[in-house]
Amino acid sequence: MDQKRASYTYDLIPSTLGEIGLVRRADGGRSPICRILLPEAGRPMTGIIRDLFPDAVPGRGKQDEICKQIRDFLTGNAVDFRLENLDFGIVKGFARRVLLADGKIPRGRVMTYGGLAASVGVAGGARAVGNVMAGNPFPLVIPCHRVVRSGGSLGGFGGGAEMKKALLRMEGVAFDAQGRVLPEHLFEKC
Repeated sequence: MDQKRASYTYDLIPSTLGEIGLVRRADGGRSPICRILLPEAGRPMTGIIRDLFPDAVPGRGKQDEICKQIRDFLTGNAVDFRLENLDFGIVKGFARRVLLADGKIPRGRVMTYGGLAASVGVAGGARAVGNVMAGNPFPLVIPCHRVVRSGGSLGGFGGGAEMKKALLRMEGVAFDAQGRVLPEHLFEKC
């Protein structure tokens, strides 16, 4: 997608974990979400948005259903996100399959990178899945925080390890003394 020719708007969603940015592509009346941005320490969300989408303008201030769902999710409520609000046209092939499979991991459960790779038919593809998770344009809605390393250690996350752990705890996931997810939270198959 050519970001220079498209028109973008953004909404800011405050939370106890930091401000979340929601960027939409102006597409007639639909305005699909093309990025959900997580907070970065020491950087205002408007600066993060401007770096990626220099011509983006603030939305009308009237936050819609997905903004309310994200806000509810970040306060600990169970939310059933609808994926039709997301611009999956920017995600192709393997990455799309992985993200859609990740979206099937239930709240309160985690899956390993390798398990997610196997679920999309790529045994031994843990590293490739990790790369897809690192580039997930829709964190929170596509719950990449629910994907962990084998052995239950957290692995990476765009919002940082503390945010990943906080999101999992909020969903009821428990950890051992070394910070690994307890095995009873492991989801085996998408």
